[in-house]
Amino acid sequence: AGPEYGIGKRPDFWAQMVTYTEVSALAVAVEIIATVFKQRAPGMSLDRIPLYVWSVLVTAFVILFAMPAVMVSSTMLILDRLVGTKFFDPAAGGDALLWQHLFWFFGHPEVYIIFIPATGFVSAILPTFVRRPVFGYLGIVLSLIAIGFLSFGLWVHHMFATGLPQLGESFFTASSMMIAIPSGVQIFCWIATIWGGRPIFATPMLFVLGFIFTFVIGGLTGVMVASVPLDLQVHDTYFVVAHFHYVLVGGAVFPLLGAVYYWFPKITGRMLSERLGRWNFWLVFLGFNLTFFPMHILGLQGMPRRVYTYPPASGWGEMNLFISLSSLVVFAGFALFFLNLFLSLRNGRIAGDNPWGASTLEWATTSPPPSYDFSRLPVVTHREPLWAEPDVLPVVEGLRVDAREVLAGTVADAMPQVRVPSADNSIWPLLSAIAVGGAFLGSIYTPWAVVWGAIPVSIGFICWFWPKGEPEDEE
Repeated sequence: AGPEYGIGKRPDFWAQMVTYTEVSALAVAVEIIATVFKQRAPGMSLDRIPLYVWSVLVTAFVILFAMPAVMVSSTMLILDRLVGTKFFDPAAGGDALLWQHLFWFFGHPEVYIIFIPATGFVSAILPTFVRRPVFGYLGIVLSLIAIGFLSFGLWVHHMFATGLPQLGESFFTASSMMIAIPSGVQIFCWIATIWGGRPIFATPMLFVLGFIFTFVIGGLTGVMVASVPLDLQVHDTYFVVAHFHYVLVGGAVFPLLGAVYYWFPKITGRMLSERLGRWNFWLVFLGFNLTFFPMHILGLQGMPRRVYTYPPASGWGEMNLFISLSSLVVFAGFALFFLNLFLSLRNGRIAGDNPWGASTLEWATTSPPPSYDFSRLPVVTHREPLWAEPDVLPVVEGLRVDAREVLAGTVADAMPQVRVPSADNSIWPLLSAIAVGGAFLGSIYTPWAVVWGAIPVSIGFICWFWPKGEPEDEE
């Protein structure tokens, strides 16, 4: 990774943009945490928060603690290249394995940063199409928190082949298997929700069922690669490629597609075609399984990943041809998805405000919703507000109508505490972001860019946060 091998400025640009991107992610995480804790609708106590919001909140905390690791590693890399430090140079006392530790301490929680919101999609969609509240609300919430916590104790299972001490490998084997427990709790809660309901097999529901099927397979193979002896056999083979895609395509893309079909009417005011949606699901579901399941077999036969060719005598040719042809089915499914989006945006059936008969607050607005969402803040008295009070939601009275303001409430019960004026329109956040980006880009060429770049960054922040007018008594 040093300048004598990674020639030019492209590696430097990559390293600095990684840092810049993670700064952005940290800012978003703080924003989400503050919003969920302090600016919920009045009456939305912790036990009434929608499960999707819980999933986003847990994800924000994972981002808050995982992203600094990759920021540190990319900064150390740029210092090795530009300043001459030797963090990753074994010849000068550095440690190349340190990069793997720092990267995977971020990299494995990153898997759950992708996966946890997808489970929130499932917990939002499923009750709507089985016509009953989700089974085991508290169990799912605790499982989300447990997954977020345990995700930081798994990173070494990516490094079993690096010669780590056996005691450390045993610890990370146990923690890697342990995360299957909260994941399994969620799966059984979703199955129990379906079991006790009246399922409606609309397209979003089909994608949820597809998710459960594929993720269970990915979870089982995940427990397998958590075992050190098996991991040494299949490390960097197509078995790992198959496992990874079953977890993240089955575990994230299927819920994402279901979420698009579910919330598209609310966003656009038009319904996606149900007929094209069903074709879309079956093409993607069958094509995905026909493409990636055979990779388990190839991996067990020893086919390595990240190698562009292999000898004909290996016997892998026929199965790879089958995989390549099956991937065309996946391509056809996604082509149909985008065709459905295009046609429905132009000519889709008018959706109405709540076409699915859902229970959460976003469906109480028009489709598409106005920029302000609600002209009056609703008061939440139930975990499923639109099912508990289908006619008229209670609203907050007494807020100003001549200025923008929001209610800040208590963390536990969301009881109104203080009225907070909303910020006026300002150019300074954009200018501050440009200044920070300029400092990062300039540092690729000289470390002095950080020093000189601090001046416009400071000016931007000062102007951004400078008090505007006299504060009012908002108690």
